[in-house]
Amino acid sequence: MNFVEELRWRGMLHDIMPGTEDLLNKGMASGYIGFDPTADSLHVGSLAQIMTLIHFQRAGHKPYALVGGATGMVGDPSGKSAERNLLSEDALQHNLRGIQSQLEKFLDFDRGVNSAQMVNNYDWFKNFTFLDFLRDVGKHITVNYMISKDSVKNRISGDTGMSFTEFSYQLVQGYDFYYLWKHHNCILQMGGSDQWGNIVTGTELIRRKGEGQGEAYALTTQLIKKSDGTKFGKTEGGNIWLDAEKTSPYQFYQFWLNASDEDAKTYIRIFTLFEKDVIEQLEAEHLTAPHLRVLQKALAKDITIRVHGESEFEKAIKSSEFLFGNSGIEFLSELSDNEVVAIFEGVPNFNISLDEIKEGVNVVDLLAAKSAIFPSKGEAKKMIQSGGVAVNKTKVNSVDDIFNADQLINGKFLVAQKGKRNYFLIIAE
Repeated sequence: MNFVEELRWRGMLHDIMPGTEDLLNKGMASGYIGFDPTADSLHVGSLAQIMTLIHFQRAGHKPYALVGGATGMVGDPSGKSAERNLLSEDALQHNLRGIQSQLEKFLDFDRGVNSAQMVNNYDWFKNFTFLDFLRDVGKHITVNYMISKDSVKNRISGDTGMSFTEFSYQLVQGYDFYYLWKHHNCILQMGGSDQWGNIVTGTELIRRKGEGQGEAYALTTQLIKKSDGTKFGKTEGGNIWLDAEKTSPYQFYQFWLNASDEDAKTYIRIFTLFEKDVIEQLEAEHLTAPHLRVLQKALAKDITIRVHGESEFEKAIKSSEFLFGNSGIEFLSELSDNEVVAIFEGVPNFNISLDEIKEGVNVVDLLAAKSAIFPSKGEAKKMIQSGGVAVNKTKVNSVDDIFNADQLINGKFLVAQKGKRNYFLIIAE
């Protein structure tokens, strides 16, 4: 497998330093990508870089995943309009543990000579004094070189300016590359296209400090954009995380399932390991019947299973069938409270006193007084009498029906329907 060619046909390759492809074709090489520990979970925006490392390892090379325990204390200015808040060491360590556990799902750390390896740049920076850094790193890179980078020029010419902390970031990242080159024979750094300036600072530092042996290479991948111009990896609810506690598997599955046809063609190349002929066959099937969403379903299934596992994928399918099909209410009792709430994200929620429910509440009061599912009791009665109201997937037959704690799902929820598709979640607390 040719690593660069694999990225190329998948539409992932953005820029590559001359000589990189020839180097990789000669045999096993070591390369790395850095991951920013600003949260205790990666999000789908990180998946393109994870996939890059997966392809790198599948091509027979040795991948290093660098988690930035030190650089996380500084903050990368690339693509940022303002300086972010710096994290404490305790917060960083918590985030690093979460990220490491996620990366271990994707990379093979027990594969012999090209086993993946995790490194933390805090390990080599924690005893590196400021004066030593200035002497050993700072003197090799000129200010002229540093301010020529777009990430610096854009901030200096903007309204917010740039602190020395952020200005020094490219030196810190450059030293990461030098350290891994010197101690781990890491000859390639990869990253998103916005990282090119930081990466080549590393190659320049290696060239200048390498005592005649300083040879290193750079490769960047395309930044993922949605066809409608909106930011990839975000919804109205915020980031789509890899952590099931932050983004439920159902929400994760729906994110991919709801991709446009144009985006699905891009995503299935980048985010799955399907071979080219399989993807082209799926595209052909999709073209004959776009309404069946063949591409989106294949994409959502593959990536949900790899991130969350088969059982969580099955649960996501059942959740979809519950909302959009004819499955019964029993399914909800298999879920945790958080999973139930996640299914009904974006659905109107209403709270009611648990004590009131225990005493019994008339259905009309439940739908029009204790909640605002209907604007008036009169409208609630009219809809019930016409057969258009269901609670817990069971049609309400009488305006005199009473609901109590026996009907609560998981002792907490009632699911009301007005018509066939309009859901409402009532939470008893």
